[in-house]
Amino acid sequence: MTVPEIKTNLLSGLTVALALVPEAIAFAFVAHVNPLVGLYAAFIMCLITAAFGGRPGMISGATGSTAVVMVALVTTHGVEYLFAAIVLAGVLQLVFGLLKLGKFIRMVPHPVMLGFVNGLAIVIFRAQLGHLKSDGHWMTGSPLLIMLALIAVTMVIIYALPKLTTAIPSSLAAIVAVALFTIFTGLHTKTVGNLASIHGGLPRFHIPAVPWNLETLKIVLPYAFILAGVGLIETLLTLNLVDEITDTRGRPNRECLAQGAANITSGFFGAMGGCAMIGQTMINVTAGARRRLSGIVAGLCLLSFILFGAPLIERIPIAALVGLMFVVSEKTFEWASLRVLGRIPRADAFVIVAVTLVTVFTDLARAVILGVLIAALVFAWEHAKQITATTKTGADGWKIYELRGSLFFASSAQFRTLFTPADDPEDVVVEFLHAKVMDHSALEAIDALAERYARMGKRLHLRHLSVDCQQLLEKARGVIEVNVLEDPHYHVADNRIS
Repeated sequence: MTVPEIKTNLLSGLTVALALVPEAIAFAFVAHVNPLVGLYAAFIMCLITAAFGGRPGMISGATGSTAVVMVALVTTHGVEYLFAAIVLAGVLQLVFGLLKLGKFIRMVPHPVMLGFVNGLAIVIFRAQLGHLKSDGHWMTGSPLLIMLALIAVTMVIIYALPKLTTAIPSSLAAIVAVALFTIFTGLHTKTVGNLASIHGGLPRFHIPAVPWNLETLKIVLPYAFILAGVGLIETLLTLNLVDEITDTRGRPNRECLAQGAANITSGFFGAMGGCAMIGQTMINVTAGARRRLSGIVAGLCLLSFILFGAPLIERIPIAALVGLMFVVSEKTFEWASLRVLGRIPRADAFVIVAVTLVTVFTDLARAVILGVLIAALVFAWEHAKQITATTKTGADGWKIYELRGSLFFASSAQFRTLFTPADDPEDVVVEFLHAKVMDHSALEAIDALAERYARMGKRLHLRHLSVDCQQLLEKARGVIEVNVLEDPHYHVADNRIS
């Protein structure tokens, strides 16, 4: 690592640490736990995943997507049950990684990714609006004007400074400049200290104080599954996003293992756990940080804030951090997706909009699952319409149906309409040279077609099945009876339909 890289990663890590503070406190409030529980989670998650995860440059911490899941458990059973659920969620994530299931995130369609990114950008923006409230009511008068002015100044510095110099990250420069201005001018505005005190000691090892029995398992297991699932979905989609931005390839299974280890550690050290954070990750990546050093520095800086720097950090204006997150939101949103909505297939446009809206109004896990289901159904429907057949008569008088396309559950109904048993001769050949048998529904469709011909005293023959298709049919012996024509070129066995 070169000296410029070290400097970039060090300064970016410090910027990320500053941005983690209000987020961790806010999400702790959402989960109904002490702010230090959120700050410890940000430190532990950030440090462990940065050091051992599968995506250098990615930042993890306490997140809103997991915090909203925790509320019901904390309010009904208490924070100790939350720690137990975090440990169990970490174990589930470890199992997921050990089974090497992280690679399946590559199957998420691009429209779902766009919807995910746009939805989270809106969520990040909307989350900052809460800082413009005081005691549950919107600010008015000079306090609001001061907040808005400081937010605007922060954003101007972040956008303008890179045009003058890149010696220091513009985000860090903006935070420091606005903080120094308010401190030296005595300008009264909302600060980090108004949210909560961040002063504390080192996190201590703590076994969750719950009965270690089956009843406790029944309580925490559903929450653990949801926490593990939501955490992995957000983490792996963020990993995919960073892969695209940096034109590199992360290791999803290793990231699953690191997330699991970090959550287990969090649960045993009185922290609320979490997952990857797209906002802080974007701050890090756009600053040019590509190494593990940036995440490690962010975690260690956050711990130093808790141990030693609380009085100083608590004086940072919230407006500076809100301005930073507004910029992150703007840079995260895929504006190009709006321009192409009218040019891409309507189904893809619908997926983008649907995933975005569901992410904003419900949660990420439901949005991604919905998007994948819609995309899968559209894919199946489009391929179902692509199975076709042309007919010709062979030299021996047999009628030959030449199939094209894939025969599977969605196309089996269309497959049945291609044949006219009543008008066909005694021997009929189905040519599979340009077709493929995909699943059990396809086998049932072939079997049903063979029975239609058999009831009329006619014979159905299958020809040019691919090797994997033959294996699929072979496994179905006893369930389906087929006659695969002997083909000297393919050396396929001859089995006649009874």
